[in-house]
Amino acid sequence: MSLVIPKHEPLLLSSARQQSMHICRGNVYIQAEKALYLLEAKGRFAIKDKAIQEPGPGEVLVQIHAAGLNPADQKVHERDILVKEYPAILGLDAAGIVKKLGADVSNLAVGDRVVFQGWYDDRRGALQQYAVADAGLVAKLPSTLTFDQAATFPVPLATAAFGLYSSKKAGGIELTAPWEDGGRGKYAGQPILVIGGSSAVGQFAIQLAKLSGFGPIIAVASVRNTAHLKSIGATHVVDRAAPLSALGSAIAAATRAPLLVAYDAVATPETQNAAYAALAPGGKLVHVQFAKVDEAVRTPDKTLALPYGNVLAEQNGDDGHVLYKALEVLLASGELKPNNVEVLPNGLEGATEGLKKLEQGLVSAAKLVVHPQDTA
Repeated sequence: MSLVIPKHEPLLLSSARQQSMHICRGNVYIQAEKALYLLEAKGRFAIKDKAIQEPGPGEVLVQIHAAGLNPADQKVHERDILVKEYPAILGLDAAGIVKKLGADVSNLAVGDRVVFQGWYDDRRGALQQYAVADAGLVAKLPSTLTFDQAATFPVPLATAAFGLYSSKKAGGIELTAPWEDGGRGKYAGQPILVIGGSSAVGQFAIQLAKLSGFGPIIAVASVRNTAHLKSIGATHVVDRAAPLSALGSAIAAATRAPLLVAYDAVATPETQNAAYAALAPGGKLVHVQFAKVDEAVRTPDKTLALPYGNVLAEQNGDDGHVLYKALEVLLASGELKPNNVEVLPNGLEGATEGLKKLEQGLVSAAKLVVHPQDTA
């Protein structure tokens, strides 16, 4: 007799059957899924059927209910970077339900609602209906958080956290994280500047700065997002439409303390140079694009840091595992808030339009999310 499950309910089997099952729906065992493939470098996208992969030791198979889009996805398509082999499955931010456990997984169970970061390959790409994840880099979700909200976390949070708290080798400025001993509130009374405060990364930089005790937290963003940014921790919002040459004056109006930390989540040459100029001697600037600060103004006492927001990256070492242990706690307590969400229609088909919106700069203070299970 076949096991029947509703479309969006956890599949609960005995541990023996978990190791040999395929996904079952409506009296039919499903061995294939749909995935959005980038067929060739800088080429077109197409939805194709593929086999559902098996989780290996230390891995879990997740049915993806929400996949977030990143500017990085758009850049991969535009520039032919990071992908080693085509056709490729893009997508880095994913949330869904654990459907199968690999060997030696003890921290998760079939049916758990989880969030994780994917990668640009056939097994881990988020723009498919099922993907494999490292069990140590998965966080369980509280009932208060939807899959859509959860899909706003992985890459933006990792990029913000690694930039602020990781080692210099990993592109960080080596602050003490709020989940480490003595880290919560450690930087009280110290100002921080976040350029691009409305961006997905910028919103998490603001929230982490609040947990670290920074104040004032000065965000450069669209003034229409002022209320939202203040609700997550910003104390001052500087209009991004104002001349960057006036940034120093805006900071001086907010604080008399020297500015020693800035996070540039936009990182154009203009914003990087403005943030660098605003830093006091000994200051540190995190920037999410390659360094564009003019060589003529650089000084040995100021630090530039380019984080790599990938929990799977070798240079990040164990930082990803530490972050995901902390994330589960912070989600359960409600201390980290998700980005606002814009759900795109038509399942995986909606991702192509979403990537165009990112390319055209039409997204502000929201994360674009697709529902792979809704793909026709």
